Amino acid sequence: MKGKNDDIGADKRLEMYRLQVEIRDCEKRAYDLFLQNLVKGTSHLSLGQEAIAAGVASAMQPGDLSFCTYRGHAHTLARGVPMEKVLGELMQRDNGLMRGKGGSMHLTSIEHGVMGSYAIIGAHLPIACGAAWRAQYLGKTDVSVCFFGDGTTNIGAFHEALNFAVIWKLPVIFVCENNLYMEYTPISEVTAVPHPAGDRAAAYGLDRIVIDGNDADVVYRTMQAAFTRARAGEGPSLVECLTYRHSGHSRADPAKYRPAGELEEWLKRDPVKIYRARLAEFGIAEAAIAAIEQESRRKLDLATEACKAAPMPPVELLTTDVYADGGWAWRN
Repeated sequence: MKGKNDDIGADKRLEMYRLQVEIRDCEKRAYDLFLQNLVKGTSHLSLGQEAIAAGVASAMQPGDLSFCTYRGHAHTLARGVPMEKVLGELMQRDNGLMRGKGGSMHLTSIEHGVMGSYAIIGAHLPIACGAAWRAQYLGKTDVSVCFFGDGTTNIGAFHEALNFAVIWKLPVIFVCENNLYMEYTPISEVTAVPHPAGDRAAAYGLDRIVIDGNDADVVYRTMQAAFTRARAGEGPSLVECLTYRHSGHSRADPAKYRPAGELEEWLKRDPVKIYRARLAEFGIAEAAIAAIEQESRRKLDLATEACKAAPMPPVELLTTDVYADGGWAWRN
């Protein structure tokens, strides 16, 4: 395979590797900062799930919209939000993405097409449909992408949003990140079908799409087809990406409910290691690969120091943007 880059190409592959490395490094740094008591509260990391964020973002166009869950750091970074903005938000600093007011579970950047991270399970699926309906009504070409975990497939909003999207042929793509666990419970123990998203697609007239979520190339190609379908007015797609989180559900979770050896088996399918080997298989020089890794660490160290030096947000920020008029005064 040396020297060949088939339909994806060396530039796109290097970009997808860069995204995966930067997400992995940033998430690990977020955990380190938490241990230093510099990140308050909890947060939900995507260690082990980086290929999904990288593959999807690499297939998106400027203007496309992302709707994320509380496990949204990866998708926010993948859309181009700087590390400093993300870490600053986690550390509740004034240089954060939302000046420290949103925190880990509510990352939002309209500039980058990141239309919010939602802590309420399934709440954002109908909202993504609304954004897609807006695009359809106005004759726009942007597509909304809605990420959610496997547990969301047992929430009413999942079924309502799918039905609505199909009936109206909306330009929206639903991406299920199936990491096998809905918080602490195996999804297989509480779901009637083996693949909670893919096996339900037929009920809404959609194709069953279940893919390897740890292979960025597979994710990228699948999403390219889904975006083409959506932009052509052919309606939504439902994609189930099989993956695995390397850590617990959140910082407070030691993940002792997982059977012995399961994590070790999934670590053999580490998406970052898989993709590093993929680059070598296609003849991409080791120097180019190493340069991406070194640059990621450099950017991360600079971002970390900038966040540590940044001030806390002013107290007055608490009373801004509470209501749509920018203030906090109650009105009847």
